[in-house]
Amino acid sequence: MEKSLCMLPAVLFLGLLTHSAAALINTPAPTKSYALINYTTTTRPTLNWTEAVKGESRDGTTPATADPDIFTTTVRDKQLDTTDTSKERNKKEKDPRDRKTEDDKSKLDCPPLGLESLRVDDSQIQASSYQRSGLGPHRGRLNIQSGIEDGDLYDGAWCAEYKDRHQWLEVDALHLTLFTGVILQGRNSIWSWDWVETYKVQLSNDSVTWHTSMNGTQEALFEGNQNPETPVLGLLPVPTVARFIRINPQTWYSNGTVCLRTEILGCRVHDPSDIYSTHESGSKDALDFRHHNYKEMRKLMKSVTEECPDITRVYTIGRSYMGLKLYVMEISDNPGKHEIGEPEFRYVAGMHGNEALGRELVLNLMQYMCKEYKKGNQRIVRLVTETRIHLLPSMNPDGYEEAYVKGSELSGWAEGRYSFEGIDLNHNFPDLNNIMWDTEEKAADKSKVPNHYIPIPEYYTKEDATVAPETRAVISWMQDIPFVLSANLHGGELVVTYPFDCTRDWAPQEDTPTADNAFFRWLASVYASTNLVMANPDRRICHYEEFQSHNNIINGGAWHTVPGSMNDFSYLHTNCFEVTVELSCDKFPHVSELPIEWENNKESLLVYMEQVHRGIKGVVRDKLTKKGIADAIIKVEDHDHDIRSATDGDYWRLLNPGEYKVIVWAVGYFPSMRRCNVGMEPNPTICDFILTKTPIQRLKEIRAKGGKIPQDLQLRLRALRLRKLRASTKAINRRREGQRMRRARSSQAWKA
Repeated sequence: MEKSLCMLPAVLFLGLLTHSAAALINTPAPTKSYALINYTTTTRPTLNWTEAVKGESRDGTTPATADPDIFTTTVRDKQLDTTDTSKERNKKEKDPRDRKTEDDKSKLDCPPLGLESLRVDDSQIQASSYQRSGLGPHRGRLNIQSGIEDGDLYDGAWCAEYKDRHQWLEVDALHLTLFTGVILQGRNSIWSWDWVETYKVQLSNDSVTWHTSMNGTQEALFEGNQNPETPVLGLLPVPTVARFIRINPQTWYSNGTVCLRTEILGCRVHDPSDIYSTHESGSKDALDFRHHNYKEMRKLMKSVTEECPDITRVYTIGRSYMGLKLYVMEISDNPGKHEIGEPEFRYVAGMHGNEALGRELVLNLMQYMCKEYKKGNQRIVRLVTETRIHLLPSMNPDGYEEAYVKGSELSGWAEGRYSFEGIDLNHNFPDLNNIMWDTEEKAADKSKVPNHYIPIPEYYTKEDATVAPETRAVISWMQDIPFVLSANLHGGELVVTYPFDCTRDWAPQEDTPTADNAFFRWLASVYASTNLVMANPDRRICHYEEFQSHNNIINGGAWHTVPGSMNDFSYLHTNCFEVTVELSCDKFPHVSELPIEWENNKESLLVYMEQVHRGIKGVVRDKLTKKGIADAIIKVEDHDHDIRSATDGDYWRLLNPGEYKVIVWAVGYFPSMRRCNVGMEPNPTICDFILTKTPIQRLKEIRAKGGKIPQDLQLRLRALRLRKLRASTKAINRRREGQRMRRARSSQAWKA
């Protein structure tokens, strides 16, 4: 390989980035060129968009090969397409607002190398120096988060040891890459403020000879950050093909030091002579892999219902603060109807608007289930016919739209997280945990304290309560449908958490298990063990917490306390068990990552749904009328958490394998007990119950109707009263005898 600089053409189709390098301090060049640092080979490298359209341009042409004899080639009026990997393109005229959004995102034509998503390994990142291990080059990843304490192994940036202009952070792309831009961010820290204000970019094929990115005849100087968190994009005036790239800080915050986090934008160049060249596999499923804004999400959901009208239905549960509807996709063999004995399941995504992966996975899931059902996939057919599935892709559509405008790499860590009103929806549900714990502490007999269906406190229902309309809508949804199992899809980590999320006595971190801790751990393990990334023992930690030693599951309170979480509310106010799934280190993955993320999570999403069929289920009926009894209480011995039957009398109790003593009672009925055995397979054990009304209840109902009391009921009431009389007489006699004995002992003691 020759080391001399030879600018070669990039007649690579690539089309040109239409926007000028706005982040450049120098005046941008009037036209854009693609440059290739000399790479001697017998075959010509070509551009390969493995993450995007796989070698096709918008008009279907194939990128041309690079001619090694040409110095530079200017390409005008074309644009790379790496933001849409769907197999079907919408050719209709688009809304002007949509075109503006696309224009804003055209700056990110080439995808990120993967510093944030961890596709770039630590070994590929080097630096001129670093202050200590916790501020090493491996920490210079976009949006990486630091620990609570400065000085540990997991700080929030790469920080150079020296404050001079000779410092650099280097990334090895491993293969020839058309570098198009750099995204820069300052240091994430509670205690320190550090960021780079200007920098230069250098490129190389061998990491020995470096060439500074030029803006005309001058070295390009890029504008960096003005605060630690806001990502800033800098586009190369001349996108250049090379293997290595360096960021060379020139100035930095006056009261800080040289610290940065970054992402590199670049398109892979295919080189047939590269024996180490590999092509990343995406997904074989023909799904719409792209980020969908509100309008596009509605269109996709509508297209699924049109493709599978017999098993799908779209409905709304309310509106966001800005009036966007909260759409739910129902998948069932009888959509719109609750079938007795069929459990209800839900996935909720987008509670934090900028955590976009869950939204796209839920949209992928509804497409996948529709297509596979039509193909006769027996696993999917069984799920659809035996389960009523509800998919809410966007609980916080206002927040998502805010993050979507800036895009996956520029929305930062928190842009769009909160609702339009600035409310964190995962802290916005009623805190029933402390109500239950406070009542238990004050009660003389803890067994009398309700352990389920804890009512919503009065303060929360007032009009001036700080409750988001999105939260109110979801609570109403929970109360209307007897959900059995749910998962809340988040992003920014790789772990599954289970209740309780809130700790006792407001401890920052404390393991706070529920009465169903063993089953919750099973649920979390099911998802984590089948997730391809979580299950990888060699994976790198996302930020600063190591969950692999816990098998990638953790009690929510043991991680960090979250009062007012949806998981805890679901468990204490309804029958539904719910966990939180942190899907990815990257909250808002680039579109090129979506097929891979679908494959990482597909099996997990399916196998988790199947867990709704574990445990016992049945119907609680009236002995005489044979009708279902609503609100019957189902108690499992040694499990201090009860559930209730639904409107039709059917119930579902999630349990691990074993034999259980189950007691059922309802107001006006004698209790009933039976033993139920739960097997290893995800098939519920049927445990039906027949309850007999108490004579007093029958008497009340007859009198309410103005009817005549039957003779057999009169006799039963007479016998019941006689038993009560005898029991009360015995109690009175025992009390009197006790008093007499105490008086006798007192008299003897006085005489002595």
